Amino acid sequence: MSIATPEKETKGGIVDLDVYTPVDEPLTKTTEHRGILRWLTTVDHKLIGVMYLWFAAFSAVAGGALAGLIRSQLAFPNGIGGKPLMTPEVYNQFIGMHASFMLFGLVIPAFAGFGNYVIPILIGARDMAFPKMNAFAFWILVPSALLLLCSFFFGSTGAGWTAYAPLATKTYSPNIGVDMWIFAVHLAGISSILGAINFIVTISNMRAPGMKWFRMPLFCWATLVTAWLQLVGTPVLAGVLTMLLTDRILDTGFFNPAKGGDPLLYQHLFWFYSHPAVYIMMVPGFGMVSHVMQTFSGRQIFGYKGMVYATAFIGIVGFLVWGHHMFSAGMEPWLRAYFGFMTMIIAVPTGVKIFSWLATLWGGSIRFTTAMMFALGFIALFTIGGISGVFLANVPFDVQVHDTYFVVAHFHYVMFGGAVMTILSALYYWFPKMSGRYLSERIGKVVFWLIFLGMNCTFMPMHWLGIAGMARRIYTYRPEFHSLNLFISFGYLLMLAGGILLFANLFYTLIAKRRTVPNDAWGGNEIQNTLEWMTTSPPPPHNFDRVPKIVPLAYESAHH
Repeated sequence: MSIATPEKETKGGIVDLDVYTPVDEPLTKTTEHRGILRWLTTVDHKLIGVMYLWFAAFSAVAGGALAGLIRSQLAFPNGIGGKPLMTPEVYNQFIGMHASFMLFGLVIPAFAGFGNYVIPILIGARDMAFPKMNAFAFWILVPSALLLLCSFFFGSTGAGWTAYAPLATKTYSPNIGVDMWIFAVHLAGISSILGAINFIVTISNMRAPGMKWFRMPLFCWATLVTAWLQLVGTPVLAGVLTMLLTDRILDTGFFNPAKGGDPLLYQHLFWFYSHPAVYIMMVPGFGMVSHVMQTFSGRQIFGYKGMVYATAFIGIVGFLVWGHHMFSAGMEPWLRAYFGFMTMIIAVPTGVKIFSWLATLWGGSIRFTTAMMFALGFIALFTIGGISGVFLANVPFDVQVHDTYFVVAHFHYVMFGGAVMTILSALYYWFPKMSGRYLSERIGKVVFWLIFLGMNCTFMPMHWLGIAGMARRIYTYRPEFHSLNLFISFGYLLMLAGGILLFANLFYTLIAKRRTVPNDAWGGNEIQNTLEWMTTSPPPPHNFDRVPKIVPLAYESAHH
């Protein structure tokens, strides 16, 4: 491949195909075990990434099943035939376990899976910086999931995924299941911290020759910001859960007012992690859909550097707004004003990203593939969630709807719209690269409409229920809310049908005869020009036969 000077300028981070040239020395190819032993012993970032995705799929099934049980109770709050479906205690445990599986088991591992598979290829590296630590970070998720599952049978927390004190203390939750839940989250946190260190070092030190910071694809930037969020925030969660555990086991008094403790201290420390965790579970999706939109609109991303700065700004300000979760807990008026103002401020970089995506689409030759439809659905749903978030930044409104279904609606529009839709978009986008097969586009469009319509049917009416006063985490409700709850449960059935169809298509495609997928599976890399589309589908164990080298662009040389 010749070192040709590109005829047209390209934006920072996006480089023409012909500026990727091989280094003279080929890489040494490695050999691995075969069969199940290959998966159990591998340190290949691609195989580890695939295992992360299968783990996330398992968690999606578990969390989705729990959601179905929750919706069954709310569809028939008085039971069927006069017999209750579950007790209030079991219902609250389902709520906590559903959220735990979805957040700690689905979203974070799914993004880690795509990051593990794609990031080293995007930067031209052979593997992650610490391959064995990478494998360890995945495998400790297995005992974490087992502890999470088993905790339910030993009386898991009825205090929800937040495990608020004093509800999660020994007085109100005496069962050992709560301790198991805490250890499960600890293990998941260790996995996040190790993964974050690995991503930071890999992206910082292992970029291909010539790949400067502002030549990195946006998914690399999103993963880097996310890794810093995890590295700074997760130890705080570990600390507060350790304090809760010592209160339970050693009878310390961190959160016991009788011993000089303060239950609100738990909330402050928990939300100092958990609000940035919202961005941990969204920012990688921002980077992934940027790739999808470039490929299927035929245009480079609008405002590349602005997108990078907006991502970094979101990461920084995300640590400064935790108090808006506590407006009804009692705080000084000036502090309420600060947290409300900063919450509105964080909408600015988010708006920059949304308008950049829309500007990228404007005038483009859009191809409505399944991946693109999920990306467009993400913009719509996440915008709705963001707008309701600005509502909740208004202190009087937040106090009025706190702990109602309005908050449930907002949270799911942000998390489902901002995380799950981007995960599904990335799945359809990178699946040909990972497997050498295409998922069915015809079935994929049916999956999209079932999930998109089902999501709106499920969570849009919750805004009205919340404003009308229906409290969350309650297993029954007033009779006037019954018809809307039936409709919401119907929306869940639509999403369930979409999920079943997706898994059926996924398994059928994997066992079907291999179809030939070209290096550039979607035929759009002449616009995006990222390295994953310049290697085989799937890539070889060593990613590239020769180390890619990125030559400075003509317009950069002229300016420097």
